[in-house]
Amino acid sequence: MPARMTAVDAQFYWMSAKVPSDQFLLYAFDGVPTDFERAVDEVKRRAQECPALRLRIEDGSPLTYPRWVPATVGPTRLQRHRLDDDSWQGCLDAVVRLADDQLDIRRAPWLLHIFTPVQGVPKSTGPGTLAVVQVAHALADGTRASALAAWLFGRPTPVPEISPAATGFLPRRAVAAARAHRRLTRDIDAGLLIAPPRPRPPLPTNARPGSTRALRTLVRQRSPLPGPTVTVAALAAVSDAISARLGDEVASLAAEVPMAKPGAPQANNHFFNATVGLYPKLDRPARAERIAADLAQARRRSQHPAARAADRAFAAVPAPLLRWGVGHFDPDVLPTQVSGNTVISSVNRGAADLSFGGAPVLLTASYPALSPAMGLTHGVHGIGDTIAISVHAAESAIGDIDDYVALLDAEL
Repeated sequence: MPARMTAVDAQFYWMSAKVPSDQFLLYAFDGVPTDFERAVDEVKRRAQECPALRLRIEDGSPLTYPRWVPATVGPTRLQRHRLDDDSWQGCLDAVVRLADDQLDIRRAPWLLHIFTPVQGVPKSTGPGTLAVVQVAHALADGTRASALAAWLFGRPTPVPEISPAATGFLPRRAVAAARAHRRLTRDIDAGLLIAPPRPRPPLPTNARPGSTRALRTLVRQRSPLPGPTVTVAALAAVSDAISARLGDEVASLAAEVPMAKPGAPQANNHFFNATVGLYPKLDRPARAERIAADLAQARRRSQHPAARAADRAFAAVPAPLLRWGVGHFDPDVLPTQVSGNTVISSVNRGAADLSFGGAPVLLTASYPALSPAMGLTHGVHGIGDTIAISVHAAESAIGDIDDYVALLDAEL
């Protein structure tokens, strides 16, 4: 039966017309399939067995939310690309151009791009294969998109189905959210929780991205990375790299870090953006400690009843009201204050148990989208013991991207 799109997922869908938000999940495999068509058929078979991958949307009436409806996985869902430059970097240059062609989820909310053979893939023993899963944000957040991709490449764990909560009556939900927010304020005043960081002035990294954009990926093993977690280690290193690039104006440097919400997901997008200070003036151990504390406090605030009450109120917003709000968003108006100066999205994609056409997975990466007020983003993605730290940057935001990546490489 058709299912109504949740409010949060519909907002991602409608906003994508103003700010492109497709995700690109890269998986590198060690080798080239001996039977490419058979490998493709296996992926299509697995896609047909996953209900979440057999969907598209119908968006007929401006008075209602779009609906997810069944769709077939046709041959156009898998596209093989042949490049003049078949090097690892040549492939990344091709991937950055894929963002110019965003998905129309009325037809297909995901595509699989295959690049093979690719020369010089990190950790490879010879020519390799790169598979890039392009996923509309309305279909999945980073964690769910990783589960969908893992299913395509052979992981036996089924992708959980989403069970949206009842929408409820907006005025009643809004009153409950207001009461819960007052309780949150009291808890902060009492010292039971730390208040979220205040907005801060934009930096050059918040400049509108120009046309020259690039992707780079650094590869590390998990154990040598300093810090209590891989995410903290990456945040601390990014702090030094941006500071070295931009100089003394970065005292208030902070990052937006997507974090999973607590509880069972009731929408395809089950996350919030936490603002995490990067403390460039502190030495590395003290900085890592403060970053870890900011992440922990953001997680605690997400567990407060006020967060759940706000989600319940938003889920009850009528479709015409949400459409009206999205329609009045102007991406050409740049903010005078921002919540973060870069983005760092970190996802552990599990065991190195994936394959394509018999070729085992080597590494996985992603490149968070740029936006009108964000010209530098980072991905931190692990599979097995291999960590990929990726950079998506506009030259207008960071200057020479290779110089910046060299600084980040040194700090890692």
